[in-house]
Amino acid sequence: MELILETLGLAKSAELLSLSPPGWGGNLLRGLVNSLQIAFGAFGFGLIIGLFGASGKLYGGVVLRDLLAIYTTVIRAVPELVLILILYYVGTDLINQVSQALGYGRVEISGVVAGIWVLGIVQGAYATEVLRGAIQAVPTGQIEAARAYGMPPMLLMRRVTIPAMMSYATPGLANLWLIATKDTALLAIVGFSELTLETRQAASSTRAYFTFFLAAGALYLIVTLFSGVIFARIEKWARRGQPSLKGTGR
Repeated sequence: MELILETLGLAKSAELLSLSPPGWGGNLLRGLVNSLQIAFGAFGFGLIIGLFGASGKLYGGVVLRDLLAIYTTVIRAVPELVLILILYYVGTDLINQVSQALGYGRVEISGVVAGIWVLGIVQGAYATEVLRGAIQAVPTGQIEAARAYGMPPMLLMRRVTIPAMMSYATPGLANLWLIATKDTALLAIVGFSELTLETRQAASSTRAYFTFFLAAGALYLIVTLFSGVIFARIEKWARRGQPSLKGTGR
């Protein structure tokens, strides 16, 4: 009898997770795609902010350094859920006020764009500190040699600083990427149909909470494992030509 019940339970779960109706598997995959789309955009946006933020903290003037210090401190101090609510509602309201002041009326902001904007601002504060530490780890002799050759700042950053700092920055950036994928779940609070919201809707409709949240957890785990493989390859590429620490006792 127990075997029959277990078989029926598995069959019911498989039916609920099927890609075609009445299954909800397609909804979960659509939510996963939305989550990854926002995570990619926010991670990229955060990297751009972080690169310029790290450069500003290291090489900028006093005012710029103070402003960046306030930005990174506030973002890292306030809980991310609170930041998302503030940036989402206040940000969209400000955009609409500016649009109306210019005579264009209200603007319908895409949920994907809003999600990338909100999480990108959060990611940027952490990326600033990760990249600042990585830049400081680059041997100063390489920077001084490039300056001695007369390289302008942007060329120096592109040809020397970024390649040299990648091996130091990759582990921290890998963590930021994983944080970005999981932070997309917080966007459910503003009604964006990412994986967590799709999972909650499916579970509420079918009362199969364990099945759907277990499936969502498995999808997040797959993304994490795949991301780990990708970043391991990136780190290996970034460390090419550098001496290995294997066998050194460190």
